[in-house]
Amino acid sequence: MRNVTEVDSFVLQGFTDNKELKIMLFVLFLIVYIFTVTGNLGLIVLVIIDSRLQNPMYYFLSVLSSVHASYSTDVIPNMLANFISKSKIISFNGCATQSFLAVAFGTTESFLLAAMAYDRYVAIYNSLLYSVSMSPRVYVPLIIASCIGGILHAILHTVATFSLSFCGSNVIRHMFCDIPPLLAISCSDTHINELLLFLFVSSIEIVTILIVLISYGFILLAILKTHSAEGRRKVFSTCGSHLTGVSIYHGTILFMYMRPSSSYALEHDMIMSIFYSTVIPMLNPIIYSLRNKDVIEAMKKLFKKIDVWMK
Repeated sequence: MRNVTEVDSFVLQGFTDNKELKIMLFVLFLIVYIFTVTGNLGLIVLVIIDSRLQNPMYYFLSVLSSVHASYSTDVIPNMLANFISKSKIISFNGCATQSFLAVAFGTTESFLLAAMAYDRYVAIYNSLLYSVSMSPRVYVPLIIASCIGGILHAILHTVATFSLSFCGSNVIRHMFCDIPPLLAISCSDTHINELLLFLFVSSIEIVTILIVLISYGFILLAILKTHSAEGRRKVFSTCGSHLTGVSIYHGTILFMYMRPSSSYALEHDMIMSIFYSTVIPMLNPIIYSLRNKDVIEAMKKLFKKIDVWMK
């Protein structure tokens, strides 16, 4: 039977109705959003203007930064509006769009992190042939495939979710339109949707984590073969930031989606969702710049140019 949607809007419940706390959260997330967008766009600018950063590693990083900035823009502005609005209403189409973009950006990030692990493997395990092995014919299709994979995954879950009936409560126990809380308020049978979510998320997680583990397995072999302490230090500094980003991202995703909807807890799940949709994008510029000498040097060079222009 064809399901019929009987609501034309949703209400995002959010964290709290306490006015003082909402003001504090508004200021906090506004600062997070400004820092996220500024930091990630700043990394993209550095890659564009500094010749030392114009290689596949930083091309992947610049695409990842654009995904993070876009992800935050999909989620945070609407959250900020809800902190100062009484209604907290989002239209049916607006909710579907937000869900689609959230899944697309999240999945694209997963594929990009796997591609970045492969890039690090090629750069370290076979450094002499790096420019050939990771030519534009290789890294451009990897970037495009990551984006297409994210879009297709988002289409699947968005269509499956918004084909359900929402004939009861339209209050979403969340800060934004995420798939699990939407399934929780549907009055349709959501077993197929939950199965799809579990199968596809688990498959993507298994494949991308395996790529990361295999890549770093070969990198570890390369480290063991390196007798130079300086060489080992350089490898660790190069891969440490990526491993940190991978661990935080996949740990959060596994906690959020690899459980049945019956085990959802409002406070815990909202915190975890906010973490991977706002905090991780904010941490991206910090993770990939503080221990990266090339990025730090590029920043110093840019600041010197700005200082000269201002004088």
